[in-house]
Amino acid sequence: MVRIRLRRVGLKGQPTYRIVAAEKESPRDGRFLEILGFYNPRTNPATIEVQEDRVYDWMLKGAQPSESTLQIFKTIGLMDRFARVKGGEPMEKVLEDAKTAAAARVKSVKTGK
Repeated sequence: MVRIRLRRVGLKGQPTYRIVAAEKESPRDGRFLEILGFYNPRTNPATIEVQEDRVYDWMLKGAQPSESTLQIFKTIGLMDRFARVKGGEPMEKVLEDAKTAAAARVKSVKTGK
């Protein structure tokens, strides 16, 4: 079973995470199938970059997000847009909405420890 989950990268005490599609049995920082995005909780607000078209593709194929990834997806509104895709709305329109939502999020360069 494929899971969409976080893979820890970064220095000791300074974690950043990649959002990846990986087999459920593989270790947290082990083998993965595809990198789907990036999450940095140390910035204020947290930096979240996701390739939504690839996430939708994996989820339509049956991949399940982990609890922490699901919270991130809900924060950026991805799960609401995914429900629209499952409902039959054209993918192009949903991806345009995703781009406008990503542009509207505040991006900060200030990183804390």
